Amino acid sequence: MKYLFLFLSAFTFAQQTQSVDFKTVNSHITIDPSNKNVSGDVTYTFEVLKPIDTVKIDAQNMTFSGVELKGKKIPFTTNGKELLLIYPFQKGKNSIQFSYEAKPKQTLYFVGSEATNNLQIWTQGQGKYTSHWFPSFDDVNEKVIFNIEIAFDSNYKVISNGVLKSKEETKSSTHWKYQMEKPMSSYLLMIAIGKFEKSTLKAKSRIPLELYLDPKDISKRKPTYSYSKEIFDYLEKEIGVKYPWKIYRQIPVSEFLYAGMENTSSTLFANRYVVDSIGFEDRSYTNVNAHELAHQWFGDLVTAQSGKDHWLQEGFATYYALLAERSIYGDDYFYSKLYESSLQLRQASKTDTIPVLNAKASSLSFYQKGAWALHVLREGIGEEAFKKAVKNYLLKYSYQNVTTQNFFDEIKKISNYDLVNFSKTWLESPDFSSNIANELLAKNNAMKVQLEIAKLRNKPLTEKYDFFEKTLQSDVYHSVKETIVGQLFKEKFEDKKQLLYLAMKTKNIQVRQAVASTLQKIPEEFRNEYETLLDDKSYQTQELALYNLWNNFPNKRNDYLTKTKDWIGFNDFNLRILWLSLAVSTPDYAGNKETYIQELIDYSSPKFEATTRQNALEYLLNFNIINEAILKNLVNATTHHMWQFSKFGRENIRLLLKNPEIRSTFQNFLPSLNEKEQFQLDRLLKE
Repeated sequence: MKYLFLFLSAFTFAQQTQSVDFKTVNSHITIDPSNKNVSGDVTYTFEVLKPIDTVKIDAQNMTFSGVELKGKKIPFTTNGKELLLIYPFQKGKNSIQFSYEAKPKQTLYFVGSEATNNLQIWTQGQGKYTSHWFPSFDDVNEKVIFNIEIAFDSNYKVISNGVLKSKEETKSSTHWKYQMEKPMSSYLLMIAIGKFEKSTLKAKSRIPLELYLDPKDISKRKPTYSYSKEIFDYLEKEIGVKYPWKIYRQIPVSEFLYAGMENTSSTLFANRYVVDSIGFEDRSYTNVNAHELAHQWFGDLVTAQSGKDHWLQEGFATYYALLAERSIYGDDYFYSKLYESSLQLRQASKTDTIPVLNAKASSLSFYQKGAWALHVLREGIGEEAFKKAVKNYLLKYSYQNVTTQNFFDEIKKISNYDLVNFSKTWLESPDFSSNIANELLAKNNAMKVQLEIAKLRNKPLTEKYDFFEKTLQSDVYHSVKETIVGQLFKEKFEDKKQLLYLAMKTKNIQVRQAVASTLQKIPEEFRNEYETLLDDKSYQTQELALYNLWNNFPNKRNDYLTKTKDWIGFNDFNLRILWLSLAVSTPDYAGNKETYIQELIDYSSPKFEATTRQNALEYLLNFNIINEAILKNLVNATTHHMWQFSKFGRENIRLLLKNPEIRSTFQNFLPSLNEKEQFQLDRLLKE
């Protein structure tokens, strides 16, 4: 009987949105950073559309108390995944209130600590994960108006979705009250807590644009948030539908899982995009900025009904971000990015058998092929018709869920474009139509040259030398010249020497960087020219150049280290970590090697972000600098919430365990580790 109940319940819950419509939620939340738990008092209003005997709210590993329907206690149960409200619900309006507590294993992340004055708390709910920290709905089709109240230490700023309606301070804490006016899917609910500084811009439409930064990064505000207002104004105009929320915020957080996340009205993005003017050259936030903002319409305002139609979110956000960048950087940039993605898609189509219209499609398909599909459609029906169809689609389905057919229906109203063939070619087939793509790319003169160069890939250098020489001396877009440098990679230096000099003389950072990355064996006659790369305003180029020069010219190592001793690089300290590694590995370089090693070890510790730590650990291991502190930091990496870093830790420990002496060291310090570290290391020792 129990199994029958579970089956019927699962069936009923899948149909819940047809029987119950949740309207609003008001909550007062308390977050305890010491114990890493969350608790709250929650009130949902909902309407029963047809009689039902059990209503569910998704809630992962939560405990509940005070569950009341319209002020009266009702039976409830939990199964570790849901709160089940058991009651003969009849048609009509209702409200349910309860208290809950949870200690989430994911979704709500605690980074840094109060003790080290770098505590940040943030959420990442995309997928079906918000129910790990807040009782909500994994089904994206259940849209609710969220109103969140949080009390927290007054030394911190608390950010959530919607408008900040009030902020009340007491002796030790501040009560923040956020309100939404329109409904959204639960995965878009967010919280960010940290010691942030805020600046505010105003869009042409008078929407406030709040830009947040860690106080130590205030000097990086301008380069980090370059073009933010321009992007916002452009997208409102291009999309033709007013920004659908009352405010827009952007908040960089430490140890974020992805590049960015389009939480309704409040985007979180990775701290790696906080850059100075030099870092902006290689690690600009512009594309992520535009992509996450575009999602406020495509994903937040209209949300795909299921994973099958996920391209309606990611394809649209990718394409509109590219259109926004086109308005900033020009046509050549726009077409070069389309060309770049066409190469990736053509290569992927050789092995990828899953089309865009499939919940299991790859990110490349959802994002880049989805964007290409929209470009083909826009070119096919014309810009004005495309804009009109998109506008009508957004207005008709605002704050609702959508399918690809909904979008197609709006296209059909204004165009007789062959959507059946379009869908078969771009959405239902795993193939990539290079011929169609190349025809559209060839509308741009720079891409005409790019396509010609691509045809010459397997030709002898003698047959294409003159063309390459002429192109490098022209004013064609830099990505074309980068491709030429790439094709020279396997050529003998003597044969390509003059072309490399021409590439260096372009004075273009990206073209010169292509030389830095492709010429790893540097002849003495090219040394002076290559050394000029150390002065390029690019941390990425400098990193490549310093390492390659140090590696190629042992007798010049001291000179290179002296010249670059004050380098820091991005906010992940890429240049400083490289310099320390090279200084430690240069026997006759003056300086305190022990101090350098200790600084490197420090960068590999939990004091720093995962990207910094992994970079430091890679250099330490590659240069065979291994001690107990380094091994402990490696074990700690296995417990990190970023899977790439934890995987890095596990893989390197497996390799090190092959050494009996190192295995013994791991075994000796195992008892001194914390519970999570012990679990991970013990498991690896037993493999």
